[in-house]
Amino acid sequence: MIVGNGQVGEGGAEIIDSADFVIRFNDCRSFGLGGTRTDVVAVCNTGRPAKAMLGPGNWRAHPGIVDASEIWSVRDPEKVAAMRAPLAVSHPELDDFCDDYTQLFGDVCAGAGKLHRIVGQRIHDAIDRALAMFAPAPYVVPSSGIIVIGEVLDSCPNDNVVVAGFGHVGWEGHPFAAEKQLVDAFVKAGRLRRLSQHGVPSTTCERPPLIS
Repeated sequence: MIVGNGQVGEGGAEIIDSADFVIRFNDCRSFGLGGTRTDVVAVCNTGRPAKAMLGPGNWRAHPGIVDASEIWSVRDPEKVAAMRAPLAVSHPELDDFCDDYTQLFGDVCAGAGKLHRIVGQRIHDAIDRALAMFAPAPYVVPSSGIIVIGEVLDSCPNDNVVVAGFGHVGWEGHPFAAEKQLVDAFVKAGRLRRLSQHGVPSTTCERPPLIS
């Protein structure tokens, strides 16, 4: 179960908590109304979101963070580092976007006995290629949500994967319209199921591999 930070329908919490493996994001805004089971927290390990999570707030004490056995850093450090110079021209206001906090998240995991996993550039590149089929307007990076979906479909090809709390709206630097189309394509192909507003997963079919 991959649970975004959007709305989860009535009855969804029980279904989410009954899953074998639950992934949430960043500050676990889905925690509570979207259930409480948390096995992985996928974090944006660069820029302002990372700095905020690692700052003096209560992120580390959040029950979802405490319960998680793994923290996934969703931005490949080398890929993000290569973006710094182009972004300085196209988006000078994002001067801190490429600041890398991956090692600090690794330190948090080491101190708390958690596994730290970094989603590799291969997944980022595959998602960029897949999104290109939907002709998105220029964007900065795919969202953490679609990167994690790509990672899970690639690493767990035989698992039943359900997504919930994905509204496909938010920061304008993400190609949310194309991401929704890509997720819908995965659902149509039987690679994913969506948790409906009524908490009932949609049907699935024979699952082809993740697009290369």
